Amino acid sequence: MSLELTSPDIPADLDVVIIGAGPSGSIAASLLHQQGKKVLVLEKQFFPRFSIGESLLPCCMQIIEEANMLDAVNQAGFQFKNGAAFQFGEHYTTFNFTEKYTSGPGTTFQVERAKFDKLLADEAQSQGVDIRFGQTVEHVDLHSTPCLHIRNENNDTYKINAKYILDASGFGRVLPKLLDLEQASDLPTRSAIFTHIEDNIDDPHFDRNKILISVNPIDSSIWYWLIPFSNGRCSVGVVGEPDKLMTQTQDLTSQLKHMIAQEPSLDKLLTNANIISDCKELKGYSANVSTLATHQFALLGNAGEFLDPVFSSGVTIAMQSASMAVKSLIKQLNGEHIDWQQDYCKPLMQGVDTFRTYVQAWYDARFQQVIFHQGGNPKIKGMICSILAGYAWDITNPYVSQSDRRLNTLVELCHPISPYSSSETELASNVALVRDTAK
Repeated sequence: MSLELTSPDIPADLDVVIIGAGPSGSIAASLLHQQGKKVLVLEKQFFPRFSIGESLLPCCMQIIEEANMLDAVNQAGFQFKNGAAFQFGEHYTTFNFTEKYTSGPGTTFQVERAKFDKLLADEAQSQGVDIRFGQTVEHVDLHSTPCLHIRNENNDTYKINAKYILDASGFGRVLPKLLDLEQASDLPTRSAIFTHIEDNIDDPHFDRNKILISVNPIDSSIWYWLIPFSNGRCSVGVVGEPDKLMTQTQDLTSQLKHMIAQEPSLDKLLTNANIISDCKELKGYSANVSTLATHQFALLGNAGEFLDPVFSSGVTIAMQSASMAVKSLIKQLNGEHIDWQQDYCKPLMQGVDTFRTYVQAWYDARFQQVIFHQGGNPKIKGMICSILAGYAWDITNPYVSQSDRRLNTLVELCHPISPYSSSETELASNVALVRDTAK
């Protein structure tokens, strides 16, 4: 084992080191490379590798296009997706993303992430981006020029200097751990148990073009995802507080089957399904940090904050953060002064906090009341649909710019006798506000 100042085949004048070659890392690298910046991507694993976050949102497509990867994604044979379906007992409703309020793409794909992530990384490499696999970042020194200590696949160690670091390590959360940035999430601890199946679904009414989100009829804080792929397979998972997902056997496959059996409609749909991969569990996935960015580093996607899988926001936030961070970073590398809090953190958190509003309201059942309400105003449904399609940064949408207030009022209109009701005066004012929006 040797320790060198730099690895001999790495340029000494790197602009940016990116930790992680997942969606945010590959897209950030492509965007920087397009601007003539010298970029090196360090990825701990070797691709293809398994990951969750398989149901993309339409908002992602415009960022994939920014990175000149859209043709490759369109031609890859992924499952077409045009919306989301929700099921709770006898209640079933759909949101068609092409009917959203916000302009932009209205369709996307459902993807096996092993294939999807490798495709993006391969596209970045074909554009000229340098990606090194099997590289583990073990230490970071920020006292002067950012310096990373790396261990490679041969167990050799070396150092890399760069002007800036982007952490796109996802759930690995490399910089938050190394720099002691981690903070507890304000969301309750939840777990997810999931796997891939050969679904063998023969129900002619099942729509493979939509993710299906089912609510446990016994406990509405427990929900299931079913994400169809183009090859006759599905990703299926259950999410809830850890003690609610436990069985006596403690075997993950038994736990998942036990939970699916509690939701009759989903259980019937998967009557002929066969599990084809080991069940996996993700515990306590919600995360937060004390600092998202400084003049030396920025955190992208899950490395910074992860909320919950319920609305498939993870990859969208990852891609959005990559696009937004690169725009600020290009200016800094070109000699402009950047206020990372104002120019990156605050705008990014606008969308993250919008998603947070609806995630919290999903689990306390307020948003479920809205989702399953029949006969709502089409314009308001289009505004909600925009958020479900990933357009959580569109501040022209009042359900983004005033997410808490608007949602609470909408809940009151959907279910007048509600524990979330405000005073009569405020309610009357808010009802008028919603009616004006719907015009």
